[in-house]
Amino acid sequence: MLPLLRYNISNHTTAFTTTREGGVSIGNYSAFNANHYCGDNPEHVAANRRLLCNELNIDDTHLIVPHQTHDIHHLNIDADFIQMPVGQQAELLEGIDALITTQTGTAICISTADCVPILIYDHTHHAAAAIHAGWRGTMKRIAQHTIEAMHTTFGTKATDCKAVIGPSISIDNFEVGDEVYDAFHDAGFDMNTIARRQYKWHIDLWQCNNIQLQEQGIPSANIQISGICTYQHHQQYFSARRLGIKSGRILTGIILH
Repeated sequence: MLPLLRYNISNHTTAFTTTREGGVSIGNYSAFNANHYCGDNPEHVAANRRLLCNELNIDDTHLIVPHQTHDIHHLNIDADFIQMPVGQQAELLEGIDALITTQTGTAICISTADCVPILIYDHTHHAAAAIHAGWRGTMKRIAQHTIEAMHTTFGTKATDCKAVIGPSISIDNFEVGDEVYDAFHDAGFDMNTIARRQYKWHIDLWQCNNIQLQEQGIPSANIQISGICTYQHHQQYFSARRLGIKSGRILTGIILH
C-alpha cells in the first residue's frame, strides 16, 4: 500500500497528497517522486506513477500533472484532452499552474516541494481544481483566478465549494528578502496579517491563500489547512529549501467519482 495523506472533502471524491515513502527513486528523489520535470530518472518516475495509479485505482493515462511555471494559467481537463496523444497533452500542460475538470476517474494533480498545493471541490456542479500556489502564484492570486475560471467554465459558485491547503512551507520557515515582502505589499496584501519580521521577513502563505479563498466566497468552515510544514517535515515530504531544486516533488490531487 502506497502511503497517502487523504482529505475528507466529499464521498464523491478522492483527494490526497503523496509522501516521500513507498517508491523506487533514489538520492534526493527518494523514494516516491512522480514528477517528470525535476530531473529524476524517467524509469523511476514511470514506476512511481504506476504505483500511484494502482493505489488510486485509475488508468495510467488518467494521472495528469502539468509543467508549472509559477504563473496563473489554468487548463480544463475535458473529454477531448483525455483522448489526445500523450505528446499533444504534454504541449498543453506546459506552463500550467492550475487544472480544472468535471471528468470522473481522472486525477488532476499539481506538484510541490514547499509551494502551496490547493484543492477545490464544487459539490453543485461536481467540478474540481488543483492549484499550485508558490509565492509568485499566491501574490498573483492564482486561487481566485482559478475559482473565476471554474465559474466561467462550469458555473461554479464559491459558496458551494470546499477547499484544502496541503503540506507546504510554514511562516516559521518561509524567510524572504525585502523584494518578496515588497511584491506582496505592492500587490495590495495586508502585511500585518500575512507577514512578520524576525531577522528577515517571514510570510504566511497558508493564511494568504486562506484569505483569498474566503474573499472569493468560500466559507471559512469549508477550508481545511493541513498544517504540515514541508521544510520541518522534509523526511516525509519533499522540501526544495532543504534538498535543493534537484529533488523530488509531492503530488496533491483530486479524483471525481
